[in-house]
Amino acid sequence: MDPKDYEGAFQLIAMAGNAKSRAMMAIREAREGNLEEAKKLLVEADEDLHAAHGSQTKMLTQEARGNAVPVNIILVHAQDHLTGAMLVRDLADEFIEIHAALAAKA
Repeated sequence: MDPKDYEGAFQLIAMAGNAKSRAMMAIREAREGNLEEAKKLLVEADEDLHAAHGSQTKMLTQEARGNAVPVNIILVHAQDHLTGAMLVRDLADEFIEIHAALAAKA
């Protein structure tokens, strides 16, 4: 297999990993009472997810145009990373809201 076949997958893994890390950091910041920093980190996570979606869209477009994208375990792993990052990002919103509500009651 050509090493170029892995480039898109590794881009997805890197960007999704960054997004997940930032979302987790946002949850931690919210837990510490730093709600503005938490929200800033979510914006950064969204930027990473946007970039990851761009990489994914390139592969989908390539496939739709009849140029097969080689499916390998690295690509499957990358898609799993992206899905996990999206889930953590969504949950981060909820956790931040819970921490904000708790702080308001204190």
